[in-house]
Amino acid sequence: MKYETVFPDPRLRHIVRFYWILESGEGYTHHSLADMCPELLFHYNGRFDELSANGSTTPGFIAGIHGQSAQVSRHRINTGFGMIGVYLYPQAIPLVFGLPAEEVTNQMPDLSSLLKSEAQMLEERIFTAPGNGERIRLIEQFLLRRLAITEKPEPPVFKAIAGIIQSHGQHSIAELAATHYLSERQFQRQFRHYTGFTPKLFSRIARFHGAMKRYGDKNISLTQLALECGYYDQAHFIHDFSRFSGQHPRIYFSGKSGATDWME
Repeated sequence: MKYETVFPDPRLRHIVRFYWILESGEGYTHHSLADMCPELLFHYNGRFDELSANGSTTPGFIAGIHGQSAQVSRHRINTGFGMIGVYLYPQAIPLVFGLPAEEVTNQMPDLSSLLKSEAQMLEERIFTAPGNGERIRLIEQFLLRRLAITEKPEPPVFKAIAGIIQSHGQHSIAELAATHYLSERQFQRQFRHYTGFTPKLFSRIARFHGAMKRYGDKNISLTQLALECGYYDQAHFIHDFSRFSGQHPRIYFSGKSGATDWME
């Protein structure tokens, strides 16, 4: 399996965290864990099906959005595949698609349902592109074109969103509201519009991601990991990690869960 990341054009760094490419000559089961950020996904070789708890499958899209989510899901393909993802900041949904972010929270809409004929043309060009460099160029052209239509002056809440992501959820919500807004109520309302989550839930998922990034550290206990990642105690850490990953952290950090295969 091949995994690589590419950083975006500077003009897009306020909405794109990075591009990622995943390719394999074999089948693969992807564990999708809770994430405070959405992704724009394109399959240029093969297509994943979503696996339900009872083992049945639902066909996935060729191109679409994996919205920011507090849920866990699994996706399976039985043959080789190639896909490219655009890992977005949450505010990309309102800025690029003109929708409140919460309209895609815990959802996976296909691109055609959001953009009609424009989506179909983009899908075809991505599918027939000669390589991933050209695919990224096409995606960036699309994003810049959409921003020219919908973009407005950047509100202060964007800095608060970035701050929570960068600190892995260890910012004080009250302090962020006081820094950027006249009232906490105004902050809460705009935060939800641009992220699809309350600041509290967004911060919990960001803290969970901070813990996940410690994968591979064999010399740290769960108690130490919990405290270093801002959890009150180990029990709180295990509760949140299990909710947002679907498995006990001990299983995840063992490398035997399947959720970390792409990192190996």
